[in-house]
Amino acid sequence: MIKYPKILKVQVLNKTNLLVEFDNNEQKIYSISSLLTNPIFAPLKDFNLFKNVQIEAGGYAVSWNNEIDLSEYEIYTNGKPTK
Repeated sequence: MIKYPKILKVQVLNKTNLLVEFDNNEQKIYSISSLLTNPIFAPLKDFNLFKNVQIEAGGYAVSWNNEIDLSEYEIYTNGKPTK
């Protein structure tokens, strides 16, 4: 089983991008743009909701509410490295 790094910090960069720092000292920029057509993620078009992103306990995901979250796997594998 592959173990993915856990999320330590998350920062909103703009209306669609997150800067995520992992416990292996890597940082990735993750864009939610392609997710916004999915009805589950569509509420994130509201910047007031998007900017309230939180890290789930243990660093396994980021979430916005009880229905909308993204796993550390998704962000780590599909995020763009910052360096």
